[in-house]
Amino acid sequence: MKLLRILLAGFALQFAALAPLSSVALIPIAEAGLPFMDSQGKELPTLAPMLEKSLPAVVNIATSGKVRVRQNPLMDDPFFRHFFDFPEKPRERKTESLGSGVIVDAKKGYIITNNHVIDKADEIDVTLSDGRTFKAKLIGTDPETDIAIIQIKADKLTALNTSNSDKLRVGDFAVAIGNPFGLGQTVTSGIVSALGRSGLGIEGYEDFIQTDASINPGNSGGALVNLHGELIGINTAIFSRSGGNIGIGFAIPINMAKDVMQQLVKHGQVKRGRIGAQAQDITPDLAQAFNLPNGAGGAVITQVSPGSAADKAGLKAGDIVLEINGKVVKHSSNLRNFIGLLRVGKKVEMKIMRDGKTKTLVAVVQTPVSGEKHGKALHPKLNGAQFGNIQEGSRLYGRIEGVLVVNVERGSPAAQAGMRKGDIIISANRNKIKSLNDFKAAIKGANKLLLNIRRGNTALFLYL
Repeated sequence: MKLLRILLAGFALQFAALAPLSSVALIPIAEAGLPFMDSQGKELPTLAPMLEKSLPAVVNIATSGKVRVRQNPLMDDPFFRHFFDFPEKPRERKTESLGSGVIVDAKKGYIITNNHVIDKADEIDVTLSDGRTFKAKLIGTDPETDIAIIQIKADKLTALNTSNSDKLRVGDFAVAIGNPFGLGQTVTSGIVSALGRSGLGIEGYEDFIQTDASINPGNSGGALVNLHGELIGINTAIFSRSGGNIGIGFAIPINMAKDVMQQLVKHGQVKRGRIGAQAQDITPDLAQAFNLPNGAGGAVITQVSPGSAADKAGLKAGDIVLEINGKVVKHSSNLRNFIGLLRVGKKVEMKIMRDGKTKTLVAVVQTPVSGEKHGKALHPKLNGAQFGNIQEGSRLYGRIEGVLVVNVERGSPAAQAGMRKGDIIISANRNKIKSLNDFKAAIKGANKLLLNIRRGNTALFLYL
């Protein structure tokens, strides 16, 4: 089955037909709410009292923005544009999208949503359950976890209390609240199907709650709550062949979202650190080579950077990491998640196995050296872009070599040339690029630039 990342916020409101939703049995749990009396005077379980308190905290989000329309390369030639009297302004088209969000601080008006809900938005409109609409201010985003924080100035707001998502168990009841297909506020119920889902390739840092509560386009950024009405996760994506719900949805645990939110509110960005080590999964062959039992978990260290925190802690290539700060490491992605979500300066206690014996090492998360460069300092034709090396902890690290386009200013020469944030330059003037130093050397003194770029799952050339 193919994993389909649903950028739920960006769907178009055009449908051939809407399939009817199947009914959901009510759960006879006392905490769900006050009993409802049927026509015969018998008590029936209901989620209504809990939802009456929770629904006002879930908002609808509508965004609008502009994206540059790709055009014929001839349009980049100033002589061609002048001869045929084409305007200098790049062609753009307006974009609109819908999603959801959750009020988590009623006093300050903070709302958690998904980064992909508000990505590239020029305007963000938030509509409350009582019909009021407000313009929202973007506080910060973290694409690696797909979390964004926006803020509105309004009174009489309702915020959701949060639960400890670390204490969730498979089988716990879950209720998803959002704005699917632009229909308006909708509630679906189910259970927690699995915990700690990672390695899906959806986000850079993955520790998803899996649920069978229906999550559909427009639910992104909405709430996943327990039967007490407490927020346990932020609905993010689904596993699907067609784009519709098949009972496999994913939500970001609220503990992870809150940690990201604290940094976004304080710094406007997430300051991730590193310990300077790379790891890979334990395969059956590696388990045999390291004399590990069948089905053994953990991650084997493949490289330790000299002088790094891991090196100072005594970590070595070939060590098997079993636990990080008391959390069991099952795969290398767990190791990256646990460390990548820690703040700079935090201690990392690692339980490892070396030569059949277990021991504990302690490292301190360090600030990564970004080495970012502004395009203007590299070449005049790159003015408006910012470049950096692919950092440890990034989902791209170890998967691809090149230089990352960290940011592109709108309307700048780099933007007009077709460069986008997130592009990876893998060659320049036919020279393979592994680092900023390689990039700088390849374009030094050149009048024209031929860049080979990886963009998502595609590759293209840009000629500047």
